[in-house]
Amino acid sequence: MTTASPAISTNAAKRHAESVVRESGTSFGAGMRILSKARREAMYAVYAFCREVDDIADGELPGPDKKHALQQWRLEVERIFRGAPQTPTGVALIDPVNEFNLPKSEFFLVIEGMEMDAMGPIVAPTKDGLFAYTRRAAGAVGMLSMPIFGAAQGAREQEFALSLGDALQLTNILRDVEEDAAIGRLYLPYELLKKHGCPLTPDAIATAEGLPAVRGELAGIARQKFADARAALANLDWKTLRPALLMMGVYERYLDKMEKRGWVNGQAPVKISKLEKSAIALRWFFAPKRA
Repeated sequence: MTTASPAISTNAAKRHAESVVRESGTSFGAGMRILSKARREAMYAVYAFCREVDDIADGELPGPDKKHALQQWRLEVERIFRGAPQTPTGVALIDPVNEFNLPKSEFFLVIEGMEMDAMGPIVAPTKDGLFAYTRRAAGAVGMLSMPIFGAAQGAREQEFALSLGDALQLTNILRDVEEDAAIGRLYLPYELLKKHGCPLTPDAIATAEGLPAVRGELAGIARQKFADARAALANLDWKTLRPALLMMGVYERYLDKMEKRGWVNGQAPVKISKLEKSAIALRWFFAPKRA
């Protein structure tokens, strides 16, 4: 983790967070841009934090060095909540943490998710293990985002955030099986791999005869998670959650495309053009699909 002077200005820190978002080219950018200035800057800061810890987990440092770098971020989170961070992103998070009452525990869960990747790699986790990972890698981000969007802190809001986080992460996993396998990771759950006679190692998964069946079954779970999020949305103010719904629309389209073409091995990852993403965002901005 790059250490900056505690004297870094708030404005410089905010520019840093925005630059992290801009340079990443994230699909979440469109959803952030529709927010008011204060909420948008808060999301930029949260995204920068997530990006920077994720870069540690996915980087080329040896495992012990990754663990040390992530531990430094744990210390930085503590400093943020004391109002004395030492990094640009930490400074950018002070106002959002105070203004939107962001929970410290969710920052730590994000770091735990990155530790699971950094100290792994994750290979054929049980279903429980997979959902422990998605809760940290995606659900915690949703839980940090909800108060920034302006949502209340209730059971329905939590159900929406966690169900959508699971759905997005499972969709990523389905899309990136071969890419993940190339770096030694296999997020597909042990139970499904065993059920369909697949190897439990990344190096052999891409050509496994049972892989299409595993993907198809996991896609059904992802589809149910989208349905759960939509059911929770029926009791919420969808206009407040527009940034999340824009992402929901894009990722459901990824899942639609994968299911429509089938799960035959050896296909390139599905793509969605910028024009198509804009059309999806526009449609969800004005009227999301409801349960």
